[in-house]
Amino acid sequence: MSAPTSPTNPPVAPERAPSSYQSPGGARRYVPGLRWWICGLLFFATTINYVDRQSLSVLKTMLEKQMNWSEADYGWIQFAFTAAYAAFPSIAGRVMDTVGVKAGLAIALVAWSTMSMLTALARGTIGFAVARFFLGAAEAGNFPASIKAIGQWFPQRERALATGLFNSGTNVGVMVSFITVMIAENFGWQFAFIAIGAIGFIWLIFWQTLYHPPEQHPKLSPEELAHIKSDQAQNQEKLKLHWTTLLRFKQIWPFLLGKLLTDPVWWFYLYWLPSYLAKERGQNILGSAYLLTAIYTAASLGSVAGGWLSGALIKRGWRIASARYAAMGIAAVCAPFAILAYYTSNFTLCLVLLGVVTAAHQAWSANLFTTSTDLFPSKVAGSVVGLGATTGGLGGMFLTLLAAMSIQWIGNQSAVFVWAGLMHPLSLLIFWLVLGRNFQMADVDAALDTNKISRPLATAGAVLIALGLVLVVVIWQNWEVCVQAAKLAGAAQAATAAVGVALVGLTLLYAGLRKTPNVAVS
Repeated sequence: MSAPTSPTNPPVAPERAPSSYQSPGGARRYVPGLRWWICGLLFFATTINYVDRQSLSVLKTMLEKQMNWSEADYGWIQFAFTAAYAAFPSIAGRVMDTVGVKAGLAIALVAWSTMSMLTALARGTIGFAVARFFLGAAEAGNFPASIKAIGQWFPQRERALATGLFNSGTNVGVMVSFITVMIAENFGWQFAFIAIGAIGFIWLIFWQTLYHPPEQHPKLSPEELAHIKSDQAQNQEKLKLHWTTLLRFKQIWPFLLGKLLTDPVWWFYLYWLPSYLAKERGQNILGSAYLLTAIYTAASLGSVAGGWLSGALIKRGWRIASARYAAMGIAAVCAPFAILAYYTSNFTLCLVLLGVVTAAHQAWSANLFTTSTDLFPSKVAGSVVGLGATTGGLGGMFLTLLAAMSIQWIGNQSAVFVWAGLMHPLSLLIFWLVLGRNFQMADVDAALDTNKISRPLATAGAVLIALGLVLVVVIWQNWEVCVQAAKLAGAAQAATAAVGVALVGLTLLYAGLRKTPNVAVS
């Protein structure tokens, strides 16, 4: 049943897709389906992002021999990247909202491509750690910029599909990162880092040439602009809004908690499946690589299918919330198959189930990302997605210790597979409890009375401060156990995440107690 027309549930305009467009005077020609070309640019940026970040992982064996690294040395290098990637998304998101997508993503890509190339100059553990830290800081800008661009270029009924398409670049990037090994074997590892970094500058030429905001794009027809804006009632001007004020809107909390709970699940599949296939399923390195390619291919298909499904339901008259719930609900139902995958003795069935759960996660991710633009106008989408990426990064940092201790204490990864299977249903429940049946977009143009204390924020902040401090004490008192389970770098990563929890608590407390009146300025 279709819902009444409202700002958050607009009527669906018919698609117009002529083969070409031309201005009345015949001087200007338009590019049909230009928004999908923009989506393609974001896909390639995401693919390059993941090739650059995976480069060190695929060259690990070669570099360990040449650099005489220990596992602890490599752990510290990865820790440097992870810490930066968790800390900087909120800053990057604010930058995107301030300078705009075109300049913001260009700056981020130039920075991470440069750092990838400069990795060739590293000569020891510290050098690699510094390079990877700044690489992680720069790469944090990709998703805030991409989701903001999707919010500007696509109507709500197409955003999840567009997000699924560009987000599939994460899987493609992982699969094609083996090219780094081929380059390194033929020309040396230094040239491999230089070559993959240079790819970003090729992309930049197309980005600077083709990308403009929709309202300013010379190749966008008035008809397509009307289609893009058919359900975008909100003002797209930049907004001067203190980022902590966003935490006073209830709409942000399901998104943040969803990222906190489910992002680490993908990190687990990305970083721990190879060792699981090798150690617990008896696969050799080459065999694991082929199997992982099949699993990541399934994940890419899931990303696109999940985005398509919610969009198709919206086109059929479903409410925005109902369509997102349906797509996320199917993913949440499939997520517990991870538990079955671990406990089945049939290896073929195990692989099929792993393909299903990785596809389910990416379908979930496409829709979860899109809810940020369902619930907030695109003018603040960069900040919202940046905050979500930070919470997801904190959860991912704890994952290293959780997975390692599971192996240390239990002797296998069963506990982590059980945990991975339950996070998506829990996140979906949080969405329902907080938002209910309808998604009401936050009115960020309205001035909030921040003279009043927000008791929920202040209370949550105090709880997180206490929790972070307790975690720090627990990790400190069990430091040797943590080190034995996850190496020194893994234990340090978990301790850093515990401090991060306390800092998040301080942020919430500040947002809840802030006295300065907030005035939204468009």
